[in-house]
Amino acid sequence: MKLWLVFLSLVALAVACGHSPAGEEAGKAKKPDGEKIYKTYCITCHGLYGNMGAGGAYNLQVSKLNEEERILVITNGRNAMTPFKTLLSAEEIEAVAKYTLQLKPRE
Repeated sequence: MKLWLVFLSLVALAVACGHSPAGEEAGKAKKPDGEKIYKTYCITCHGLYGNMGAGGAYNLQVSKLNEEERILVITNGRNAMTPFKTLLSAEEIEAVAKYTLQLKPRE
């Protein structure tokens, strides 16, 4: 009888630990961090604030491109800018495009 109680207690503990919220979140895909991706791939030419212009990079602070247009430029490249369609996922490209809209100076 004691052996069964120990066994059932261990099974209950294993089930309880295996169904933790952390385990559920680990299975969910995390949203890409546009700022982190920007700082990894874009900062070299565009700079921290988007206005560096190294190697002919466009000043993102004065860009009139909307989010969809930025997604196209990031995906396919433009002039000297390399395309990122093979390096980043569509979700990552969208996250970067959204982040670059925040680089405009505050008025």
